[in-house]
Amino acid sequence: MKLNLTEKDALIVVDVQKDFCPGGALPVPFGDKVVEPLNFYIKVFSSSGLPIFATRDWHPENHISFKKNGGLWPVHCLQNSEGAEFHDNLRLPPDTFIINKGDRPELEAYSGFQGTLLEFLLKERGIRRIFVGGLATDYCVKHTVIGGLNLGYQVFLLSDAVAAVNINPQDGEAAVLEMLDRGAVSIVLEDIYV
Repeated sequence: MKLNLTEKDALIVVDVQKDFCPGGALPVPFGDKVVEPLNFYIKVFSSSGLPIFATRDWHPENHISFKKNGGLWPVHCLQNSEGAEFHDNLRLPPDTFIINKGDRPELEAYSGFQGTLLEFLLKERGIRRIFVGGLATDYCVKHTVIGGLNLGYQVFLLSDAVAAVNINPQDGEAAVLEMLDRGAVSIVLEDIYV
């Protein structure tokens, strides 16, 4: 498959934060390996004048997702903490739209669309196709992709720029299959005309 980018396209970089990378509070195995390919996508979209969105977990101390508050996960991506910062090598341009999610204590938000302005900002710009990569394949990437599909966007999964938590060994693989079953299209950088 070869794709030409158009003015109806946007890149969504999901949760490439220090806490989700090796050494962080909730590391995705090899999570930092998504940074280099994402930088290529960022360069392509930026040089084409297309919008780039970067989601991030932005949790308050009393967030519902934390084990100490009855959730599944250790404390991670606390608002204004170092762990909530984007990976040091991720080259987001200054005009990137930063989308905070999970910033309300009572709302678990795996999808970049959940409780955020993402859909509004995409619609405002006439976006029809979204290209999604980042962390983690089996959680926030999957839910952002499915959220986009449910809202009527054509969604491309950047399969060379995602990594899975894999609590169970096949979780990442299963997540990809679910996204494809629901209508997402898996691509790699070579599939985009530049």
